Formats: sequence, C-alpha cells, structure tokens
Amino acid sequence: MLIKVSGAAVQGIDAYIVTIEASTSRGIRFFLVGLPDSAVKESHERIISAFQVNGYRFPSCQIIINMAPADIRKEGAAYDLPLAIGIMASVGDISASLLGNYVIMGEMGLDGTLQPVKGALSMAMKAHSEGFKGIILPYQNAPEAAVIEGLEVYGAQNLRQVVDLLNDVPGHMLPLQKKSFSQALSQEDYIADFADVKGQNEVKRALEVAACAGHNLIMIGPPGSGKSMMARALPSILPPLTEQESIETTRIHSVAGFTGDGAALITRRPFRHPHHTITNVALTGGGSNAQPGEISLAHNGVLYLDELPEFTRSALEVLRQPLEDRTIVISRAKYRVEYPASFMLVASMNPCPCGYYNHPTKECHCTPAIIERYLGRVSGPLMDRFDIQCEILPVGFDDMSSDQKGEPSSVIRERVIAARKIQLARFSDEKSVYCNAQMDSRLLRKYAMAEPAAIRILGEAMNRLNLSARAYDRILKVARTIADMEESRTISPKHIAEAIGYRSLDRASWGK
Repeated sequence: MLIKVSGAAVQGIDAYIVTIEASTSRGIRFFLVGLPDSAVKESHERIISAFQVNGYRFPSCQIIINMAPADIRKEGAAYDLPLAIGIMASVGDISASLLGNYVIMGEMGLDGTLQPVKGALSMAMKAHSEGFKGIILPYQNAPEAAVIEGLEVYGAQNLRQVVDLLNDVPGHMLPLQKKSFSQALSQEDYIADFADVKGQNEVKRALEVAACAGHNLIMIGPPGSGKSMMARALPSILPPLTEQESIETTRIHSVAGFTGDGAALITRRPFRHPHHTITNVALTGGGSNAQPGEISLAHNGVLYLDELPEFTRSALEVLRQPLEDRTIVISRAKYRVEYPASFMLVASMNPCPCGYYNHPTKECHCTPAIIERYLGRVSGPLMDRFDIQCEILPVGFDDMSSDQKGEPSSVIRERVIAARKIQLARFSDEKSVYCNAQMDSRLLRKYAMAEPAAIRILGEAMNRLNLSARAYDRILKVARTIADMEESRTISPKHIAEAIGYRSLDRASWGK
C-alpha cells in the first residue's frame, strides 16, 4: 500500500514541503531513498524502539520510503515522526483519510517522546500558504507555530498522541489557541537603564539620536568610561518590535534553534554581543549545514562589537556588504541561501593599545606609529559606515559621587518612538524602508531637505575634514533624524552642525 505524508524542510529561513512516500510489499528489507543524511537514516532504529515501547508492531515486510524532492539533501532527525506515521499508515495501523490535511514534523526519542525541531514558524507559514488544514509538531514548538492565522496547530508530546489524533480517537488533543501579539509581549525589565549611567550626557544624546533612526554608532574612549554599559542600555530605549518584525526575528532564531521551549514570538529587539575571537562563518552564517550567523540573529536589533580592533580584519570587512544591503547571501558549492541582516551596528574601542591616548589625567605610553597601526586595524571603508562616531572621556568624580539619577530609559524611549512614527509616516510609500538609516541616495535627495545655510556649513566641513561621499550621506541622514526629533520639516544649520560633530574620527588631528 502506498501512503504519502507531508513534512517540511528549511532552507535559509524559508521552508519547502517534503513528501514522504511509504510503500510496503512482500519481502523483509528496508529502503530509505531521497538523499537522506546519516541522522535521517538512523531514524530507522529510533522508530523500531518507539514502536516497541508504545505497543505498536513494526511491519515484517519490505518497506520502501522515498523523500521527495529526491535531488535535495534531507538533514536532521526531525523526519522521525513523519517517517513513523508513513510506515504505520502503509500497513493500515493509521487511517490515511486525514494524512493529507497536515504537515507533520518531529524528532522522536527511543520511547516515542517528541523533541523540538528547528524552523517551526517557517514550516507553519509554508503549510498555511500551501493550503494545509494544520500542522503537527512537538508541543515545545506549538506556541511558535500557532501565531499563524487560519492554521490548526497541534502540539504532541509523544507518538501515541499523534496516532490517536490521526485515527480520530475520542478525547485526542485539541488545536492550540493562538495568542494575540499584545498578549505575547514581554514585560520583563531590561538588564541596563540609562538612569544608572553617571554623566556622559553628550554620549547619551548620541545614542538617543542613533536609536531614533537605527544609525550605526561607534564609541571610542579609555577603559572604564562606560562604553559597554551604555551599549547594553541601548535596547531599553529602542521602540518595541512590530508584529511583522517580531515574526521575521522569530523565524531566524527558530531556524537557529534559539527560540527556547514554549516560546511563541520574540518580542524584544535582539542584542547580540559576540566575542572578538568569533570566526567569519559564525558572524555571517553558513557552515556545512547552513545556519544564520550573528548578523542575522541581530536582525531588527543591535549587533554590539566590543574592542573592535581585536576582531580579525577579514571578519570586520565581511560586514561591509550586509551593512549596505541589509541582507547576507551565503554561496557555497552545495547551497545558496539568503538571510536578512538589517541590524544596528554599535561598536566600542580604546583609542590606543594602552587605552589612555587623549586621557585628561593618565599618560599614554604609545608612540604615534603604534597608535596609527592600532587604529588602522579598522579600515577606512568600514569606519565610514558608522553614521555616528563618539569620543568618550572618563566620568569625573563629581558625576560618579552624585546620588542624582539620570534620565530613565522609559522617558527617552517615548521620544524615540515619537521620532520613529514620523519616519514611518514619511516612508509609508517606500518598500522595505522604515527609518532614516535605511535611506539611499534617491531618498536622501527627496526627504533630506536642508536649508541653504545648512548646505554651506556641510560644504565647509567636507573640504576641511576631507570627507568621503559616503560620509556626506551619513551626515545628512543623521541631520534628518535630529530634525525629526524636533519635529522640523527642514534641516537647519544647527541640525547639520550637530551631525558633523558626530564625526569625531574624521578630524585630521585624531590619532596624530
């Protein structure tokens, strides 16, 4: 008897349907074809054990299973459940009448207990788009898949529950109820708040400007000046994720297996903080079995690189293309995948190897050549891609000893949300553009309207600092954001002047 069971596989962050055809005939052999990898082939032993523990009979006949499309490699243990269901249905232990309604995926233990799989949200989206009635998954993945409207989602704990569901046994499990996006929103406190940051008002202002439009930012200053603390507080002033952004972010983390048991949606903007020893593949994605890297896991959030010059030159240079295109394409001999990578890059670094160049009280022991070589670890093209460059000085004793709290993140966040609303309205007719940092040259000419006096100031700065064309665009973007914060339709000289002030590292005297 020939039976077809529908499963799903994920390539990149998109899923495609895998049809599992199970046929039984006279004989004693077991054949599994369709380019399965070792983990898929090992499912045979797990299925036999699960059948025995749960009191089911493994067929004593020849079984041929084909996984179509046969020219795409099938990877992982998530096919255990659909393979087991196909075998049981082929010998009549499961009614085949309901099989066509569901996509079925799940890894099984030796006792038939189901283990979570990766990419459940993408699988559910594909099942819905292909017209399936529902999807059957391990119960840990069910809340994640249940965010898709119009799709029945069943979260099973073991093989027996799935068999009872497909045989329409009375009292079988019911589909999971979808939670609204507002119900899924996290109410936990952030790990850092700007109220706890002593002094550094100029830098906090720069971080607020960056948050208002997703600008890339770098902070350079001596050790202990608060760079890492302020970077960690940045997520607390970012606007909340929209439902669409939340789904995009969850899909990426689901494919990587980072959503956590029982999680429905990721409702906070990601904050990724990789160590400087990270490899290129871990940063960008890829590998023998393609996985998203840190830049994709930071999609719709923040990628923080502490001690920027300590990262390898190749790892830093690979960031240049995703920073412009907001996607990363991984091309290998066996696959080609594209991952979203629209992240806000925040970096920090010391001004020199000893850390005390330009320090007001401590002496720097580095020679000009050493300082220049240290700063040269970060290339000019990459440095150009930071919209905001902040020089930080140590916090003074008066600020450190003061009991006065700074402005809390909740207040700053309200201003950020207000500025973002202006930008959302501005770019409502533009595809895939939501904030000023995403503007290209065409949109700059259309929306970054500067007063003549402001243009003259910018021209003088371009000549004096010998700025690049990219720096020109960055200054206009930041000026547009500062104007939005003041609800100004045009960019005035003061807006341009503040934006130019955020190009600290472009000064000819820096590092000399």
